[in-house]
Amino acid sequence: MFAVQRPPCDEGVIRSRPCVAPPRRAHPGLALAASVLGSSIAFIDGSVVNVALPTLQREMAAGLAAMQWVVNAYLLMLGALVLVGGVLGDRLGQRTVFTWGLVVFTLASVVCGLAPQAGVLIAARAAQGIGAALLVPSSLAIIAAVYPEAERGKAIGIWAAAGAITTAIGPVLGGWLVDAVSWRAIFFINVPLAIAAVMLAHSAVPNQHNGAAERLDWPGAVLAIVGLALLTWALIAWPDRASNAIMIDAALALGVVALTVFVVVEARSRAPMVPLGLFRSRDFFGANLVTLLLYFALGGALFFLPFNLIRAHGYSATAAGASLLPFSILMGALSPTAGALATRFGARVMLTVGPALTALGLALLAGGAAIGDYWRGTFPAITVLGLGMTIAVAPLTSTVMGAVPAAQAGVASGINNAVARLASLLAVAVLGLLFRAPVDASTPAGTVAGFRAVAAGAALGALAAAVCALAIIRSPRGRNRRARAGRSPRES
Repeated sequence: MFAVQRPPCDEGVIRSRPCVAPPRRAHPGLALAASVLGSSIAFIDGSVVNVALPTLQREMAAGLAAMQWVVNAYLLMLGALVLVGGVLGDRLGQRTVFTWGLVVFTLASVVCGLAPQAGVLIAARAAQGIGAALLVPSSLAIIAAVYPEAERGKAIGIWAAAGAITTAIGPVLGGWLVDAVSWRAIFFINVPLAIAAVMLAHSAVPNQHNGAAERLDWPGAVLAIVGLALLTWALIAWPDRASNAIMIDAALALGVVALTVFVVVEARSRAPMVPLGLFRSRDFFGANLVTLLLYFALGGALFFLPFNLIRAHGYSATAAGASLLPFSILMGALSPTAGALATRFGARVMLTVGPALTALGLALLAGGAAIGDYWRGTFPAITVLGLGMTIAVAPLTSTVMGAVPAAQAGVASGINNAVARLASLLAVAVLGLLFRAPVDASTPAGTVAGFRAVAAGAALGALAAAVCALAIIRSPRGRNRRARAGRSPRES
């Protein structure tokens, strides 16, 4: 997926960490640099892969299903294991888990770059997802571990700014590497960044850990991976159901069973990966439902956009990557303003207006799918899409963090991150059915028709997110009024 889809609660993970005085061995500036480099690896890798998919498909003589798995294998492992990675960091030490995550991610990146065929690439992408599940939560926790509360806000700002810069340049850099060197170069670029991050971490980051950290929920993690993998495979393989109906139907049924058992296990576990009690909060449930629908819409549309630009309109990979710059620039420049507006007008208003604008942008993408001229076809849609997501992301963070007690803010933000990633996983599989609906989606006309269907379906998903926000989420002003009236502000 593109890096512009950074989940809404990344900064919430940092803010939710307990405030402790940094140890004397810590070097905050270098530790922040290690955290930024570690995050950048995940951001860059996510942003460049989509741009390379048309070239990958052509050179490997692979089908669309294989390209869907190139993205989904990574998202599956990351989304299902990211909460386990956070607990491992608390138990074994943030530096240890951060380093191991970098090592696994980098070795997998090398295998990706050397992959002779699609099956090897997909397996290596799954290994990258495991590494990222260790790397991402630990890279965020490092900032909380080395900065006192008074200095943490500035550090978060630097980290967020670096993420915005990476978001902007990632697709362009990746597209240029695909055009000028090879698609393999987009994976090898991780190696020097990872080496630098490991060296900085070992010299500047203390290996803090919590001996009383909760137990690891391996049964929950395994059930989540198995259930989501079976459902995803069945959805991706659905167009071939006529020739493989028994296996596809069995995978679909077993996936539903595994996820049902997952819910039962989480409800009974003493240390669940996903504490189901959090969903009793109306705001928490609503924010995660909006996240699921919104990132489903965004993830599906942006996965298939490069196919439309490159296949149907002859864009280079560099130009396809650069087409998203307005999105990244808007989010980087206007996110602080959106956060202030959320405080003033309340989350419900922002989470209704933002997804509604996102739906409009996706509808414009559908309408302009056949227009090859960037300024008339893609630019207006991407601009409106960027405005909508900018308005929505900050209120999502504040709603999730404010809907639960402070002691559970970390796991709450982690759940919201996982929901955003798994939404993209499901989007690539489900909206892929729409993309493959035309008789021959490999032709320019078929690609346009397929992408138009995907963008229209994504627009409906974003519109559903706006409706859910309006119906479920209550604005902070509403809670304040109830509190002043003597009623509990707790949502249930």
